[in-house]
Amino acid sequence: MGVSTRDIESDIQQLRTDVAQLMDHLKAMGEQSGPAARKAAGDGLDQLRAQSEAAMENVRNSAEELGQGVSQMIRERPVSSLVLAGGLGFLLALATRR
Repeated sequence: MGVSTRDIESDIQQLRTDVAQLMDHLKAMGEQSGPAARKAAGDGLDQLRAQSEAAMENVRNSAEELGQGVSQMIRERPVSSLVLAGGLGFLLALATRR
């Protein structure tokens, strides 16, 4: 498997950092006045939208790769996969029962 949960979490954290930075920039621009500030804010929102779409595409691709890896593992080792799924279900049942 090429993509892990850590990769996805890292992408999401980077997106949060980018959004926070963009919000700081927009706040600083908000202190300005006039059409230039509105244009800069619009450009910032366009940039945020593009970054969000790119991050979502990255997360979607990562999830697809993860799913394909799991599917491949199930095809290669069906008995082990069944035992693992049963064990995880048992552990979840124990955890939610308490």
